[in-house]
Amino acid sequence: MHLVEFHLALAALLLAVSLSQASAEPVQRAEEQDWGKTADGATVKLVTLRNARGMSAKIMTLGAIMTEIRVPDRNGQAVSVILGGSSFEEYKKGFPASAAVIGRVANRIANARFALDGVTYTLAKNNGPNHLHGGNKGFSQVIWTARPPSSTEHSASVELSYFCKDGEEGYPGNLNVKVTYSLNDDNELSLTYEATTDKATPVNFTNHAYFNLAGTGVCHDQELWINSDRYTPADDTLIPTGEIKPVKGTPLDFTTMTRIGDRIDKFLPQINGYDHNFVLDGDGKKLVLAARAKDPKSGRTMEVRTTEPAVQLYTGNHVGHRGFCLETQHYPDSINHPAFPSTVLRPGEHFRSETVFAFSAQ
Repeated sequence: MHLVEFHLALAALLLAVSLSQASAEPVQRAEEQDWGKTADGATVKLVTLRNARGMSAKIMTLGAIMTEIRVPDRNGQAVSVILGGSSFEEYKKGFPASAAVIGRVANRIANARFALDGVTYTLAKNNGPNHLHGGNKGFSQVIWTARPPSSTEHSASVELSYFCKDGEEGYPGNLNVKVTYSLNDDNELSLTYEATTDKATPVNFTNHAYFNLAGTGVCHDQELWINSDRYTPADDTLIPTGEIKPVKGTPLDFTTMTRIGDRIDKFLPQINGYDHNFVLDGDGKKLVLAARAKDPKSGRTMEVRTTEPAVQLYTGNHVGHRGFCLETQHYPDSINHPAFPSTVLRPGEHFRSETVFAFSAQ
């Protein structure tokens, strides 16, 4: 081998080694940074979770909101698959489609009141005659406390907690609540909710993420399958009548993969799209497959698994159908329907609920 050829070969070898070492560098799975301040001067943190397959999630301490979930498509190109603001200022101004944690009670409570253990409680009427998503402020607008994020060889997580005082938004009991976000190398983002109380109170937590697997545009061309053949009919204010009916023969039949926009016009202009509760067969302990969604163009697919007994499909009706929500939760207005699965948490009990969003590209 000539000297010039030797040096060229050596340079190529060193370059290959360098590239190999660079690609083998470990992923910075979790990090935390200051992201902004609220109007009253409270610091808001932003936590980033990453895995080894190019997926990441960002969560801020205001509202325990996910600001983005970046997922690769079939060609490895990653975009955020939820609606979210690119800066904290957008949230300060009132971002209309936040992926926030909702509580103390997600969804609606009829006439903004309920009775529990012989006491009637009155709540804020913030959705016509009804109470919606925990009230005027709810969990989505408070500052949560984040523990330093942690990571293992194949996952990263962060735990956020909030102390909801007795009487806050009209609810009884001091409630200690926490939510843990975890991202693993199987592209599974899990949300685990836990709570304890010192007085009987209703609890029903969810995350209100607006998914768009294409990353942009309206969600009509994305496809959806829901593992449910029953739903809870509702009145004109979206309060359940107490019945449970089959979806067969209705525009709510997603028992086969269906384009989201195919029948959405059936609900125009009354509620401007889907906003319906589907009954699942979960037992509250084991994860069950609730739904599957797909964007045919990018190949991104999402499975939703949950321990919750229901999932609410909402097609972002107030933001022009730019995203769809699959809110795993208990039935709406459960506290006023004894036949529905109970949302009452009592002292000495430990509430736990888990939902997993699993992503892939085909």
